[in-house]
Amino acid sequence: MRVLRPSLSAGRLLRLWPRLPLRPPRPPGRRLSSGRAAAAGALERAMDELLHRAVPAMPAYGLREKTPAPAENQCADFVSFYGGLAEAAERAELLGRLAQGFGVDHGQVAEQSAAVLQLLQQPREAAVLLQAEDRLRYALVPRYRSLFHHISKLDGGVRFLVQLRADLLEAQALKLMEGPHVREMNGVLKSMFSEWFSSGFLNLERVTWHSPCEVLQKISESEAVHPVKNWADMKRRVGPYRRCYFFSHCSTPGEPLIILHVALTSEISSSIQTIIVKEGPTSETEERDKITTAILYSLSLTQQGLQGVELGTFLIKRVVKELQKEFPHLGTFASLSPIPGFTKWLLGLLKSKAKDHGRNELLTDSECKEISEITGGPVNETLKTFLSSSEWVQSEQLVRALQAPLMRLCAWYLYGEKHRGYALNPVANFHLQNGAVMWRINWMADVSLKGVTGSCGLMVNYRYFLEDTATNRATYLSSKSIKASEQVLSLVAQFQKNSKL
Repeated sequence: MRVLRPSLSAGRLLRLWPRLPLRPPRPPGRRLSSGRAAAAGALERAMDELLHRAVPAMPAYGLREKTPAPAENQCADFVSFYGGLAEAAERAELLGRLAQGFGVDHGQVAEQSAAVLQLLQQPREAAVLLQAEDRLRYALVPRYRSLFHHISKLDGGVRFLVQLRADLLEAQALKLMEGPHVREMNGVLKSMFSEWFSSGFLNLERVTWHSPCEVLQKISESEAVHPVKNWADMKRRVGPYRRCYFFSHCSTPGEPLIILHVALTSEISSSIQTIIVKEGPTSETEERDKITTAILYSLSLTQQGLQGVELGTFLIKRVVKELQKEFPHLGTFASLSPIPGFTKWLLGLLKSKAKDHGRNELLTDSECKEISEITGGPVNETLKTFLSSSEWVQSEQLVRALQAPLMRLCAWYLYGEKHRGYALNPVANFHLQNGAVMWRINWMADVSLKGVTGSCGLMVNYRYFLEDTATNRATYLSSKSIKASEQVLSLVAQFQKNSKL
C-alpha cells in the first residue's frame, strides 16, 4: 500500500494523468496477516474520517442558498487522499463507502413525498404544491453530489472527476463494487458531465501535420479503432484528402476528449485499406472538384470517464457543418464502421446450434458441403477453429465459400439482434440514434488482425442523409425501427430463408 505523504499536494496529484497500470485486487477468501489486517483497518478508519470531514452536510431547505460553501481544503483533502490510493480495490472501497453512506436521506424523501401526496388530495394554491415538490426534489439530491460540485471548482477538479468516474466504471467491470448505490453514483456523475460537456462548452479543433507535437502524439496514442503504425502513417491521416478533428473543453483547453477522422473521397468507401493502408496522393494540393464524399472512419473517446456522454453525436454534427463550409458542393456523408462483437456472437451461435452429425443450422447443405471439402473436417468444429484466428483469410477458397453465409449472418446480427428493442451492436445503435441509414455491408473490408478476429473482416457503411436524419432518429428512438437499404434488407431476407434461430 502506498502511504500518502503529508507534503503531497492536491495539485500535484491532479497532474498524475493517466494513472499507472493497476495492480490486481486481492483474491477473495485469502487471509490477511495480522499486520496487513491492521493496516487495512487503519485505512478504512481513515476513509471514514475523511468522508465525514470532506462531504458537506445538506443544509436545511430554507438555508440552502444562504449556507456558505465548505472550505476549499476540505475538497482538496478528498482529492489528495484519493490520489494517494494506488490500488483499484482501495479506490473502489472509498467510492463504495461514499456511495453507500452519503447518498439520499430516505427518511427525508419519505417525509416530503407524503407532504406532496397530502397536498394533492386537497385543493391548495399552486404555489404551495410547487414548493412542496421543490422540497422533494431537494431531498432527492445525494449528499455526495455537493462534494463533486465543489471539487469541480478546484483547479483541475473536472479532470479529476472524469478520472474518478473512469475508476468507478473499471471497478464495476472488475466486480470490485456493485449494487444500486454504485449505479446511482455513476448516473449522478454522468448527468453532471452531460451538463458540463454540452455542446456550448466544447471547442472544435482541427489537427494538421503542423499541430503541436503533443497533440499529434495524443491523437496517435488515443486511436482506438485503427491503430496508428508510425509517424508516416500519422502524417497521412492528417494530410491531403484527410481531416482530423477533436473536441476540447474549456476546463482542459487543447486536450482532445473525442477524436474524429474523415477521408475525403469521390465515392462511399468499401474498404478501410484504401483509406489507411494505401498511401494517399503525393500531391499536397487537393483537387476539390473530385471531393464529393466524406467518410467518417474513426471515432475515439480519449477519456473513459466520459462514456455515455453525448460527445460523439455533437462532434459529427459540428464536423459536417465545418466540411460543408469548406466544400459547399460536398453532398454525401457516410461512415465506414467496424462491427465489434460479430465474431464473438457468431462463435456463440456455432456452439449452440451445432448438431451431433455435424450439420450446422446456420448454413445451407451446399455451403456445408463446400466448406467441408475445403477444410477436410466437420463444418461446425472447423469453422469455430478457423474463425477464432485470422489464418482463414489466407485461403482464397475459404474466403470465397464463406462470403455468402457470413454476409447474411452479419446483416442479421446488425439488423435483427436487439437489446431492449434497439440494435445490439453498439456502433450500429450509435449511428442509428444519430439518424443514419444502415447502407451497405462490405466483405473483406478490414483484413487487419483486429478486423478479422473481431468482425470476420466485415465493415458497414452508415449513410447520413442530412435532410432525413431528424426523422430517422425520432423513428428509431420511438418505434425502434431500423432504416436500412435494399442490400441490407436482401441479406436479412436470405438469412431468414436459409438459417434457423
